[in-house]
Amino acid sequence: MQNVLSEAKRCLKCKNAKCVQGCPIQTNIPEMMRLFEEGDLKTAGNMLFENNPLSIVCGLVCHHEAQCEGHCILNHKNQPIKIGAIEHYISDYNLDILEIKKAENNHKRAGIIGSGPAGITIAFLLAIKGYKVTIFESHDRIGGVLQYGIPDFRLPKTILKRIRKKLVDLGVQIRPNVLIGPVLTVDDMFADGYDSIFIGTGVWNPKKMRIKGESLGHVHFAIDYLKNPDAYVLNGHVTVIGAGNVAIDVARTAIRKGAKKVTLMYRKDRENMTASKDEVAFAELDGVQLQFGKAPVEIDDEGIWYQESYLEDEVWYTREERHYHETDAVIIAVSQAPRSNIVSKSKGIEVNKGGFVKADFDGQTSRQGVFASGDVVTGAKTVVEAVKYSKVVADAMDKYMSQL
Repeated sequence: MQNVLSEAKRCLKCKNAKCVQGCPIQTNIPEMMRLFEEGDLKTAGNMLFENNPLSIVCGLVCHHEAQCEGHCILNHKNQPIKIGAIEHYISDYNLDILEIKKAENNHKRAGIIGSGPAGITIAFLLAIKGYKVTIFESHDRIGGVLQYGIPDFRLPKTILKRIRKKLVDLGVQIRPNVLIGPVLTVDDMFADGYDSIFIGTGVWNPKKMRIKGESLGHVHFAIDYLKNPDAYVLNGHVTVIGAGNVAIDVARTAIRKGAKKVTLMYRKDRENMTASKDEVAFAELDGVQLQFGKAPVEIDDEGIWYQESYLEDEVWYTREERHYHETDAVIIAVSQAPRSNIVSKSKGIEVNKGGFVKADFDGQTSRQGVFASGDVVTGAKTVVEAVKYSKVVADAMDKYMSQL
């Protein structure tokens, strides 16, 4: 408590706060700091939740250095306020005691397919407006990428249990272990009286590198590994191919699960890594070894063949000569794509060449009454970006259903 309170007191409460400008959902950070200093955690928590139902999560996993903290005016002294830590403290304190005002039942029904950040946000916002909301989740627990894609040391899963309870307390019904498409379809849902349907199924199909050796027994995909690392026995040298936050999460998890050595291999340089600099620093602190300028071209039973890459005139090239990197296991973390189980079994929902659902700014798909947002529309993005666009979509769904 004392540490976060000291941080809050350092805040200058800027009138034209750059930290707010840097936040994708424009969180009123100066007001949050003021209320926190005054000891009014309840009002601060209500404000945060109303602006962002996943504030407790974003305080932990947001890319703060590129968003709010990265825009803090104190950055010129290299001492930005730890805004994320303060936001999480307030949200964590408030979540269980939060009194959410719910509108009267409007007798309209909304179906939410997928319970990741987008689905949870939509469910909260529509339930609060008086809609009867049902979440369909293909796994046994809610959270999507929050549950199965972010390690527990970054996001304790007890938080998701508390969020689930809050949803249930609001009257949201949750159907776990139901994959919409193979048995129940969007057509079935409309036939059963759903007035509007939201698709927020995320991106669960790993992308291949399209090199020889990806089907070998010691090669795995990052999104599969993170779902349940305990299902894998990787005690030797593990090499992770990739440079995003998912690759970093995999590498840090493998260290914690007993790998003797973990190497992260990336075809470009450190400056081009898409992972958060803080997370990269933590990975190195954990003992992960970073190797740059190495482009994998083939995987065999003993390791990875790669070509050295180099930058020339802002273009990355590879040298013809091949080199060898010995390793016991390989985990590929080079992005994900959506599954087709819903669109292939439902009429009128268009997707682009990459398999992502086509939707306008308000989330309306090519089928009337069907909306979508989050990773299934944009590709893998941050949690706060999913919340930002889902707030817009929730308003659009409300407007659509109120006119029925």
